Amino acid sequence: MELKNKYVLITGASGGIGKAIAQELSKQGAKLILVARHEERLKEVIDSLPNPSEHQYLCADLTTREGLTLLRNKARDHLQQNKKISVVINGAGTNQFRFLAQRDADSLQHEINLNLTTPILITQSALAWLDRPGIILNIGSTFGSIGYPGYTSYCAAKAGLHRFSEALDREMDGAGIRVLYLAPRATNTELNSDLVTQMNKTLGNHCDKPQVVAKHVIKMLKKETPAKWIGWPEKLFARINQLLPNLVTSSIRKQQETIHKFVKQAEE
Repeated sequence: MELKNKYVLITGASGGIGKAIAQELSKQGAKLILVARHEERLKEVIDSLPNPSEHQYLCADLTTREGLTLLRNKARDHLQQNKKISVVINGAGTNQFRFLAQRDADSLQHEINLNLTTPILITQSALAWLDRPGIILNIGSTFGSIGYPGYTSYCAAKAGLHRFSEALDREMDGAGIRVLYLAPRATNTELNSDLVTQMNKTLGNHCDKPQVVAKHVIKMLKKETPAKWIGWPEKLFARINQLLPNLVTSSIRKQQETIHKFVKQAEE
């Protein structure tokens, strides 16, 4: 897809990856609708972009019915003004680094809701107002392909998002809407606590800058790539985990002592 002068809606737009995506898209000449909960942070992102007057923001908690209604109404307003949205990027997400036994029910429900249920509901809504040809890009995670200790519910949500994207892309075949899935590896954003960052360094896990993810987003949108995993050896591990999961289990087992040490620190 050619991105110049296209209207693009981004959720989670005030976070590290969301902001980087907004900056890269603005360089391509796209006109943005940025969605997140915090107005001041959204304003900061808008002000950091070239030609800030061409972009808009919407404050909404997308885990609520009210927030989803605000987003739908915003999109319909654009439709009525003949400013049809061509791309939706579901980038809002959250996680907690804890063992499942340490989590409470509310935190689990919130994590599943924001990472899986919310993008499904936004996508369903978008089928009624997205311009055609149009694209929906769901931001997943390598953990959607590799079950990892300390992230059980996050892995479950992102795995679900991958299969949802794959299924709907096939369902919409020939209907003018593509549904894409991008799986970043560990990324240096505030989503990862200092403790998680320290654990990744100890284990030798690679971390990307948000700008790396944003550049992959641009490439995916232009080429309409159905699915993509970022980083080596993570993309290899994702494939091996499908074919020979015991090999990945053995590799993670070697990290178990370190993972447990950092989880215990997270409890304190």
